Amino acid sequence: MDEPHLIQFLLNITGAAALLIWAVRLVRTGFERAFGGQLRLWLRRSTTNRLAAAATGASAAVLMQSSTAVIILMAGFLSAGAIGNLAGLAIVLGADLGSAVVALILNARIAILTPLLMLTGVMIFLQSSVRRVRQIGRILIGLALVFLSLDLIREASLPLTQNDGAVAVMLYLAGDPVAAFLVAALFAWLVHSSVAAILLFVTLAAQGLVPLAAALAMVLGANMGGSLIAFFLTLKSPTVVRRVVWTNLALRGGGAAIVLAALTEFDLPTDLLGAEPGHQALHLHLLFNGVLLAVCLPLAPILMRMADRIMPDPVRFDAEGAQRSALDPAVQHQPRRAYACARRELVEMGNQIEVMLRDAMHLFVKHDEAAGQRLRIDMHRVAAMSLGIRVYLSGVRSSDSSEDTGTCSFDLSGIAVNLEAGADMIGRKMVDLATRKDVASVSFSPEGWRELCDFQDVVLRNVQQAISVIMSEDLGLARELVAQKEHVRGLEQNLQHAHLKRLRQGFVETYETSAIHLDLLRALKAVNTSFAMIAYPLLEDKGELKQSRLSNPLASIDLGGR
Repeated sequence: MDEPHLIQFLLNITGAAALLIWAVRLVRTGFERAFGGQLRLWLRRSTTNRLAAAATGASAAVLMQSSTAVIILMAGFLSAGAIGNLAGLAIVLGADLGSAVVALILNARIAILTPLLMLTGVMIFLQSSVRRVRQIGRILIGLALVFLSLDLIREASLPLTQNDGAVAVMLYLAGDPVAAFLVAALFAWLVHSSVAAILLFVTLAAQGLVPLAAALAMVLGANMGGSLIAFFLTLKSPTVVRRVVWTNLALRGGGAAIVLAALTEFDLPTDLLGAEPGHQALHLHLLFNGVLLAVCLPLAPILMRMADRIMPDPVRFDAEGAQRSALDPAVQHQPRRAYACARRELVEMGNQIEVMLRDAMHLFVKHDEAAGQRLRIDMHRVAAMSLGIRVYLSGVRSSDSSEDTGTCSFDLSGIAVNLEAGADMIGRKMVDLATRKDVASVSFSPEGWRELCDFQDVVLRNVQQAISVIMSEDLGLARELVAQKEHVRGLEQNLQHAHLKRLRQGFVETYETSAIHLDLLRALKAVNTSFAMIAYPLLEDKGELKQSRLSNPLASIDLGGR
């Protein structure tokens, strides 16, 4: 192949691969935005046993086109204590199998689907004003682009099958499966999508460009790379999360290496996997993840006990005076830099309150006086940060007398006050409610506790979104945050009605915890309101508020609402 043709081939194949990677991400983003809330609730509720958790993880991975996205959701639940590590590992193993099913589905397409999906998706996206419906259009467009990119890869790679140099390279990879394995693992990690990597390798194998031995090694390498994605994304997560993710890396990555060694050392009957190399590679991927799930799921308790010994919980200690501040007095005469410092401090406040909200719910499961005292200390720390921000902003001055520094200082001070109110609601009200429940030795009804956990999860996601608004000042996120405030208000009323209905039915647990249940609902709503208020100054500045409400509210908000 001469140089001009080689350059054209490289452009075609890399462009098609880039389109495939982007299309897979487009589908995943559409599902996250349209059904992310429902998937979160579904994952958290379906952990009554390991088999149900694995099935839920697999289904969620099929819908989201990504096992990594499911693992990140699972990590949030583990951090909050909403699920246990056994359920977490089961979800991850199921998600790995689900991503293999996705690759099988996307590879077996019908030619007429591409134009139909593209036409339908574009029409839905352009014609609908409803956010969720538009995201469905986005999903259909993404699927069409996946199929289109696979066709482009097939067309681009066809001339290469006749090139002696390319054939020599691929024969080398077939003779050095370890190199093929490592290259594939690196590629899957770099593109952050094992599904896209698998589809690329399978398509090249089907075209005859990649020999069977190399294709099998590359598919196994993509499994290693896929488990590395979550490993690096959760490096700074709590120990309970890293235990599960690192165990999955050892199982999936280590298992892939063991299978590669078996394929290299023994003459295994790979012809049973299919009639041609592409199908054999794809079916090996599916079989590997299926066997991994079947073998490891019963062994999950033993595996997690081993992980507990290898990675014990860190000893926690509170150091007085360890609090650091982003507020730099040296830049108070430079308003823009001073306001940036204040925003960083507000983000730190928000992060601390988010952790407080997670920890506070644990007290209702197993009361711990020491944990409650730590929350009270955290509350006072947040209050001190709020005061520090207000004092700092009061000293911001500009050398330009025409520059208005009062408005921004007032808005940021208001955010600090609202965050402090949220922390006070957690550290004082929620801790007191948990103490009352413990003293009275009562328990929530299963249905009531599930509703409270679901409600807390909605509030927690709004807290995270509010912190994003502080950092980015994104107008779209601010609109959603205010719309969610109205949604949470209605949701709280519905949950009150559901509680009163159980009360009329005479459930003893509901009667004993009625006051605590209703007060906890109100406390969580108050926390949500404190964070929702963050969006108001930004929207008011852009003229998007009308009598304290959005002038153009979102057309539909659901329990997941993103």
